[in-house]
Amino acid sequence: MGTIILLASGLLTLIIISIYNRLVKLKIRRENAFADIDVQLKQRHDLIPQLVNTVKGYMKHEEGVLTKITEARSHAIKAGSINEKIAAENELTRAMNGLSVQVEAYPDLKANQNFMNLQMEISDIENKLAAVRRFFNSATRELNTAIQVFPNNIFAGMFGFTPQPMFDIGEENRVTMDKAPDISF
Repeated sequence: MGTIILLASGLLTLIIISIYNRLVKLKIRRENAFADIDVQLKQRHDLIPQLVNTVKGYMKHEEGVLTKITEARSHAIKAGSINEKIAAENELTRAMNGLSVQVEAYPDLKANQNFMNLQMEISDIENKLAAVRRFFNSATRELNTAIQVFPNNIFAGMFGFTPQPMFDIGEENRVTMDKAPDISF
């Protein structure tokens, strides 16, 4: 009888260790996926001041749009946690979309070579961001599923694992972000 109890408790311990290790691996995979996003975001943040400076000469009376982009970029750079970065990047994306709308009114700006090069670089980064965002959301979905299925859900809460948010860009930006940006000359 004692042997059976010892074997059962040993088996339960192995199951708990296995669940914990799997959840830790999935959490780390999600964090690594966000690190890939962070690299693209850094490149995006580095290009924005160049784009803003290029646009400033053409859009003197559109300071509000440029100020929103600069402030949103600042918030995005200062964001600490993954969730804060997601919210800040959504704010920056909305500000950048506002710039795209304003640029349409400036044909000379659209013909400027420096501006076109920056737009192409940002377009490339946005495409890469879409790809790494999909990978991040896949890793997040896998972690969230593992946290919520039985018997993992029993132990996940005890170990401090909670469902994590996706990098959701929101309905208003979804159509724009899911397609490659248009570059017109």
